Amino acid sequence: MPIQPPLATIEQNETQAVRADDYRPSDLGPNPAGRAKLLIGAALLVLITAGAVTFLNRKSETDALAKETEAVSVPTVAVVQPQAEPGNDELVLPGNLQAFIESPIFARTNGYLLRWYKDIGSKIQKGELLAAIDTPEVDQELSQARASREQIKAALGLAKISADRWANLLKSDSVSQQEADQQASGYQQALANLAAGDANVRRLEELESFKNVYAPFSGVLTRRNVDPGALINSGAQAAGKELFDMARVDPLRVYVSVPQAYAPNIKVGMKANVTLQEFPGQKFLGAVVRTAEAIDPATRTLYTEVDVPNKEGKLLPGSFGQVHFATGTSVPRITIPVNAMLFRAEGPQVAVVDKDSKVHLRPISIGRDFGATLEILGGLEVSDQIIINPSDSLEEGQKVHVAKPSTGDARS
Repeated sequence: MPIQPPLATIEQNETQAVRADDYRPSDLGPNPAGRAKLLIGAALLVLITAGAVTFLNRKSETDALAKETEAVSVPTVAVVQPQAEPGNDELVLPGNLQAFIESPIFARTNGYLLRWYKDIGSKIQKGELLAAIDTPEVDQELSQARASREQIKAALGLAKISADRWANLLKSDSVSQQEADQQASGYQQALANLAAGDANVRRLEELESFKNVYAPFSGVLTRRNVDPGALINSGAQAAGKELFDMARVDPLRVYVSVPQAYAPNIKVGMKANVTLQEFPGQKFLGAVVRTAEAIDPATRTLYTEVDVPNKEGKLLPGSFGQVHFATGTSVPRITIPVNAMLFRAEGPQVAVVDKDSKVHLRPISIGRDFGATLEILGGLEVSDQIIINPSDSLEEGQKVHVAKPSTGDARS
């Protein structure tokens, strides 16, 4: 049986064990190496936090600058809506007055101008003499051709006598058939030579007759291009030069481009009045004589001709006038300010702003010009918003800011 130690000894040993536990190394605090790691970790955390804060600040500033730059780069524009105008039973369009017949007069023979008999502005009747041309070369050729014809005519007489004589000798068998045929053939050849000579003489006589230049129709001489002594070349080749320009001025042709919207109302035979600025209060009555019967795809117009009598000669070819058509219908129209147009290679356009504040370039068809406003026949609606004073740099789909209209905003 083991011996038990005394109770006092046991208590003393427990007390010593507890005191030994109270002095473990873990209760003495961290060692120097662990403290350095903590300091380095804290420093890295501070640096990372500072870098993140700096990055976020710079990104915020960059975004703000980008937004500001984008806002400044978007142009601000002023817009206006097209105005609906009441229709008008009378259609007024610009027209160009031209001569009914206009032709250059060329010479048909070579030579030198002796003199002219009519100058610009002269009223001329058909067949009237305009100029005379000296043609020494043609005259000499004609004389030579006539002399050659006389030679051929003399040879023809001899050939006929020989042919008749051989024909009589053949009856008595005094000559052979071949000899008689040769003489008959010689006579026929002489007849052909005479016909050729006559044709050459007639040709030169006709050519010589062109030394006098006559008016091919009644009209007015609008230009004279030669003076006496000038060398004249026949025809309209590169070396040829026109002598005169003539025009028939009664009646006059007036050509008008009728917009597509009014084209169905233009009929051959309908009346039309022509007015000119130099004749205020006067109207010259004409009529539609023909149309192109097709719409020009480039201008969307119907080419129309109106003939206007001009017995007194008041109207001058080349003039500009206004043609009034009584269409008998009221076609609604819209107008826009003249400073809303864009002139580009594609033709007249306007810049329309949609509900998303984006620009769309639309081609338009122009009717009449009222000065400050233009009549638009196609390409726009009354509800559209168009930019006034548009910049040439505007592009399709570009974003814009629409300025709020001020009080009393005018269409200008």
